[in-house]
Amino acid sequence: MLRLSEVKLPLDHAESDLEAVVRARLAELGVKADGLVGFTVFRRAHDARKRSDIKLTYIIDIEVRDEAAAIRRMAGKPNWSVTPDMAYRFVAQAPAQGTRLRPVVIGMGPCGLLAGLILAQMGFRPIILERGKEVRERTKDTFGLWRKSVLNPESNVQFGEGGAGTFSDGKLYSQIKDPRHLGRKVLDEFVKAGAPEDILYLARPHIGTFRLVSMVEKMRAEIFALGGEIRFETRVDDFDIDNGKLRGLRLHGGEYLEADHVVLAVGHSARDTFQVLHDRGVFMEAKPFSLGFRIEHPQGLINRSRFGKFAGNKLLGAADYKVVHHASNGRAVYSFCMCPGGTVVAAASEPGRVVTNGMSQYYRAERNANAGIVVGITPEDYPGGPLAGIAFQRHWEARAFALGGSNYNAPAQLVGDFIARRPSTALGSVEPSYKPGVTPTDLSTALPEYVTEAIREALPELDKKIAGFAMHDAVLTGVETRTSSPLRIRRDDSYQSINVAGLYPAGEGAGYAGGIYSAAIDGIEVAEAVALSIVNGA
Repeated sequence: MLRLSEVKLPLDHAESDLEAVVRARLAELGVKADGLVGFTVFRRAHDARKRSDIKLTYIIDIEVRDEAAAIRRMAGKPNWSVTPDMAYRFVAQAPAQGTRLRPVVIGMGPCGLLAGLILAQMGFRPIILERGKEVRERTKDTFGLWRKSVLNPESNVQFGEGGAGTFSDGKLYSQIKDPRHLGRKVLDEFVKAGAPEDILYLARPHIGTFRLVSMVEKMRAEIFALGGEIRFETRVDDFDIDNGKLRGLRLHGGEYLEADHVVLAVGHSARDTFQVLHDRGVFMEAKPFSLGFRIEHPQGLINRSRFGKFAGNKLLGAADYKVVHHASNGRAVYSFCMCPGGTVVAAASEPGRVVTNGMSQYYRAERNANAGIVVGITPEDYPGGPLAGIAFQRHWEARAFALGGSNYNAPAQLVGDFIARRPSTALGSVEPSYKPGVTPTDLSTALPEYVTEAIREALPELDKKIAGFAMHDAVLTGVETRTSSPLRIRRDDSYQSINVAGLYPAGEGAGYAGGIYSAAIDGIEVAEAVALSIVNGA
């Protein structure tokens, strides 16, 4: 098929306008009217750089009768190309006689879920171990923290079927390179499991929490149907490593599971697992991550600032943003995980700590917009070895717990008060969405001074980019500490740990992804590596 890019049309264009453009551009290639077989929209986005003239932009895949002739005439013409082959092909199939040991996947977030699904589709009958509960029971436990201030350390926003991505905006895009179009396989599986089909063509697709819940259940059912096994409430307490080779896993409760191909997809909050791996000598290293707060504005303010007179247009939906400021102290301040029409959620997984994150539903219809406003830090800021970043996170999460009142309320401050260096004693027109609740306070001691000073400097500057960003009544809620894993478990070209054969570090927790989409893609790649290792007898 032919691919035509950079097609721009007004927001209110008629459906027939798209066909008219296609036919006009095909005519430039010498394709007559009866030469068009059909076309589909591969990608739809919007260009809002000029608020007074927002356009819809399209990438269109076109089928014509004499394709070879049209391709010859494309040479040198802008915005024309050949549609790439995006069909997914399995790299291996399980031997008919089976294998001595089944592959094991630890964790059932986006990475572990896709790794398990791909292994199951290739016939390897994986065993998936998830320390948390199945997704609906896990949701009840999560609501226990949000509504009753009761934290279950093994079943919460971080732990359980679906992983941390279940309680998020459900973003399905990334800036990673994807030359094999594995992201398309991810999207196809999500649609098969019940995701809206528009994720296949929207430039910045998302799903939302409630839809993710039912999708995860359907993907679980497929794994079962293909011979896979899933064990919930099954934490891995230790790893049996002998002479640089993984031999098995010791599960909570005492069971020993023999295993020599294990996908480690535990997410960025499995701190106890990281400690055990470090104790067993698995090579890991500290890596950069970010700290900051969640910031909330009225969604209408963001819509008007980004879309002007087009605010409220159904095709545009709730506006998002992406901003950055390079502070005078050398720190980069940037928005993270922006959630249009969403809520700030309690994301703690350990008692006595407060952690925030953002979440949206599919329609993004809540009154507030929220995003992390975070500052990049490096291992130089928290020296002490591979696990020092975890200790650093814990310190500030415990500080937030205390500032919030030691009851899982989060500390919060009005942006105007934060900039003016005075404590907040009451809230204004922006009602914070964090549950169980917030405590107005002074956030200047909630994070390291170089973080708070960088954010304080950034807010008025970001207001120049998004009018109202530094409005007095906007709310900062602390703290955002789990932007990414604070460590990386190094792996080689075969996707195995560089010093433990049979252990396959994967996804966000191991330091190889950031978000649902990239974690799922990494899960596919690691599953393929496991499959090839098994069939080749490695």
